[in-house]
Amino acid sequence: MSVSLKLTPTYHRDTYPSISPTKPSLTQTGKTILITGGGGGLGFEIARSFAKASASRIIVVGRRAGFLDEAVGKLRDEFQSGGTEFMAHQADIGSDTSIASLWEFLHSQSILIHVLVLNATHFSHNPPDTLSLAKSELMDAFNVNVGGNFLMAAKFVKQALRPAGLQLFLINVSTLAIHTPVPMITSYGVSKAAFTGLVGRIANDRPVEDVQIISFHPGTLYSEGASKFLDKDAFDWDEFALPADFSVWAASSEAAWLHGRFVWAHWDIDELKSDPEVLKRFEEEKGYLTVGVQGLTAATIEPMFDRTDAKKN
Repeated sequence: MSVSLKLTPTYHRDTYPSISPTKPSLTQTGKTILITGGGGGLGFEIARSFAKASASRIIVVGRRAGFLDEAVGKLRDEFQSGGTEFMAHQADIGSDTSIASLWEFLHSQSILIHVLVLNATHFSHNPPDTLSLAKSELMDAFNVNVGGNFLMAAKFVKQALRPAGLQLFLINVSTLAIHTPVPMITSYGVSKAAFTGLVGRIANDRPVEDVQIISFHPGTLYSEGASKFLDKDAFDWDEFALPADFSVWAASSEAAWLHGRFVWAHWDIDELKSDPEVLKRFEEEKGYLTVGVQGLTAATIEPMFDRTDAKKN
């Protein structure tokens, strides 16, 4: 079985030159990258891609300390001559206290994060009948996929060490399940849809020069989580290098025109940017490639009075 939605004529299953992390225009030199869920699977591959892009420091975050230490050891062995510093920090994105501790630690070490990759997720197998889903299962997913990610984003953008005018980059690893119902992963799909919609609102508030925000579907990947529910022969799996390298591209100025949007890593970025129909829709439809109601474009809401007048009263 394969899953595809072709917005561009070319549909990639593996990385390609335009998003290669070794491309000079995508260099991450001088930047510190923080990747949640970075100990294995896609998070680990994203760390590898940012190392190839010459990031100065890469911090992988996750719940399992031993797993993180093993990942950092592998990264140091592979990139020992590359000049990238690798760090591991144990944290639970489902815990407000743990998130606060993480950012307090970073501040205490005078570490400024330039790129935040929100890759950690709560994924569970649900009953096929949505109404048979336990409320606790639903709220567990929302606690991590919405609440935890929101708090991480807020801490990131509001870093006390951030100099005025410094642009940050927030990458949200989303999923096709935000717009395509997938059986038995309802809590995952709806919670990821909620957060993708939420970061879209943040992008409306924050210009790209302040924080560039991009959400994307990484593909069908045979990860540790997928292996618990699916046989390896169930899908024609994508290569991890595709979304990993796409993350680096999304954290560059080349992707600025996608600020606040949701895309698939499979779509060819050159074809996407040069398609006149796509460009026209970007200009005319504020809600194009964002979370919203199908069939409706964004409505214009005119304020009834000026906010300054409200303050006077």
